[in-house]
Amino acid sequence: MQDYLTYSVYGSAILLMLIGLYAALVKKNLIKIVIGLSILDAGIHLLFVAVGYLNNATAPIFSETVLDKNVVMADPVPQALVLTAIVIGFGVTAVALALVVRLYRKHNTTNIDEIKNLKW
Repeated sequence: MQDYLTYSVYGSAILLMLIGLYAALVKKNLIKIVIGLSILDAGIHLLFVAVGYLNNATAPIFSETVLDKNVVMADPVPQALVLTAIVIGFGVTAVALALVVRLYRKHNTTNIDEIKNLKW
């Protein structure tokens, strides 16, 4: 049962990454591209968390016997990386959406093809 859950989490992460990559590469609307990049980012976060997961492991901060060799402890590095990546991803998404709003106010469109054909 544990293997099925592990593979389903990996499959979900890969599916999210593929959906986000499809939206970022194929769509012509800038807002859809930003949403696709955000979905791709969420898939990468899920993959990092799945890789760092250990069954029946405790966090080092909650263990009373940190020096005991028989206690299985989870590695906190993937969790710290994902937390940092979430904050950075939120900032990048906010800046990208601000740029899209500025482009829309100036050119009245969010379509990439129409923006490329405009004379600056």
